[in-house]
Amino acid sequence: MNNIFFHYLLKNFLKTFFIVVLVFYCFGVILNLFEEIEFFKNLNVGILEPLILTSIFIPSMILKILPFIIFISSMWFMLSIRNNRDLLTLKVFGYSNLKIFFILAITSFIMGWLILFFANPITSSMAKYYEKTKSNYSRDIDHLVTFNKNGLWIKENLKFKQRIISAENPDGDNLIGVTIFHLDNNSNLIEKISAKKANIRDNNWLLEEVMIFKISDGVFKKTNIDNYQIYSIYNYEKITSLFKNFDTMSFIDLILKRKNLINKGYNETFLNQSLHSMLTLPFFLLLMTALAAILTLNTLKRSDNFRFIVLGLITVVIIFYLKDLSIALGQTGRIPLILSIWVPVIALSLFTFIGVLQINEK
Repeated sequence: MNNIFFHYLLKNFLKTFFIVVLVFYCFGVILNLFEEIEFFKNLNVGILEPLILTSIFIPSMILKILPFIIFISSMWFMLSIRNNRDLLTLKVFGYSNLKIFFILAITSFIMGWLILFFANPITSSMAKYYEKTKSNYSRDIDHLVTFNKNGLWIKENLKFKQRIISAENPDGDNLIGVTIFHLDNNSNLIEKISAKKANIRDNNWLLEEVMIFKISDGVFKKTNIDNYQIYSIYNYEKITSLFKNFDTMSFIDLILKRKNLINKGYNETFLNQSLHSMLTLPFFLLLMTALAAILTLNTLKRSDNFRFIVLGLITVVIIFYLKDLSIALGQTGRIPLILSIWVPVIALSLFTFIGVLQINEK
């Protein structure tokens, strides 16, 4: 009999979870499809391309909001078994609130690890294909930043000319071995600037050991300058933000290919942030299931459903806000970055521990 009830809980909980995931996926496809159509509106592509890209982009977004999805799933499932009196039946046959909680919470915890090891590599591959495809279509965009084996390349459209910037490699908030080409609107070269180093901390780039080649009477004339300044729409923060898309790196990549990623130029701090953020996923799934249990298993009254749903949604929004706030404090150096990632998990664990003790008494 116990096995029957156990399989009933497990089967229906997972069924509810996958239904909620499917609902969020469909909503995501509908909303993101408009953005993709807007991107491709001036390109010669049909509706199939935006639809395919949207379909492979949404799974990585689903993983980001998975704690919220598991909370909705857990509340929906527990409210349903409470409203149809299955919860009362389970209690009659010896299933306490605590036992039901542990079955669902451990299922969520295990599911979190399975997602990291099996689903995450698939979604990261999808994200890579998405980024690669979009970058191929981005060649005609006015402003473009790319980083490859030949270094960093930046394209800007200025008021009366175009600018192409190349750099051998980044070094903190500096670019080493910088070459800048200024072209007219017909793509004719009008000026070339070479610099040993460029500080790009803000939009006013400061170039050092500069050589300027400018056309005069059809001949390039060279001018040497110690320091030279140009204005760019890009700065260090904006450029690095373009390469912080860790959706393209899986949990397994961050563990097994860490040294290779650092050698390729990825910032070690950002790699640590991404790795630990992924490690918190199973714990967040467990804790969000616990939070849903605390809100729904306290009473058997159906009249409390709406109040618990509203309270739960408000609580989840607050949790996500505090989570982002904690990470922001870590990124600005107010607290250690790794600690800022785990602080929400620790704080929520203390809260749910007290709540679980209370529902065990019901």
